[in-house]
Amino acid sequence: MIAEADITFPPLMWGEVANDSAFDHAMMKATLGCDAGLIAYKLGADAVEAALVFAPEVPLRTAMAMLPLCGVGLQNALGALAPPEVAVHLEWQGGIRVNGARCGAFRAMASDPDPEAVPDWLVVGFTLPLVPALEDTGLTPDETALFAEGCADVSPPHLLEAWARHTLNWLSRWEESGPAALHAEWRGLAYGIGEEAQNQSLTGTFLGIDEEFGMLLRDDTTTHLIHLTTVLETS
Repeated sequence: MIAEADITFPPLMWGEVANDSAFDHAMMKATLGCDAGLIAYKLGADAVEAALVFAPEVPLRTAMAMLPLCGVGLQNALGALAPPEVAVHLEWQGGIRVNGARCGAFRAMASDPDPEAVPDWLVVGFTLPLVPALEDTGLTPDETALFAEGCADVSPPHLLEAWARHTLNWLSRWEESGPAALHAEWRGLAYGIGEEAQNQSLTGTFLGIDEEFGMLLRDDTTTHLIHLTTVLETS
């Protein structure tokens, strides 16, 4: 296992240890005008936290693809480090599923929530629990933790490094070739497509996504498009 001081990041990325929330640390640095590529992280005994700062050059509606992109990066990282029987899926709103149970989530915040504006910054981060919150896991059967799913040998520093590498790889592909490859990869990892879902006040069948990762939700009368910007947190 490598120490935090030995963690290495790919070109154009660098890391800072967060004393408290990694997401809040990244938000603070973004607000102060740090360059894109900063990864704030906190590797605790019970959870891994990391958050990446982006400086979008496109409207927020398009830039929100960074949320599923970062999720795909984490799935790819776990796919490389975890045992092959461990299944990782991604919820549209940012949730992470390991072997079908909830296991942490991604979140996002931008300097400007206007979908048509180009924000000064966008922060996407995740929290991944390593050990269950309760000793009696039977009390929360739909929630799990990474080490409880046969991943005790996954090193958090190695996972952080792998997430950074895979995320940068997908970012490069997205910038050079557009969203088609990311769409295909994400759809293969999406949790709940074809099943009943609830989003805001709507209930229907989750049909899939549009070109900007908006949710297509079909009820008895119509197909609703719910933009991914609706999952943004507000300060």
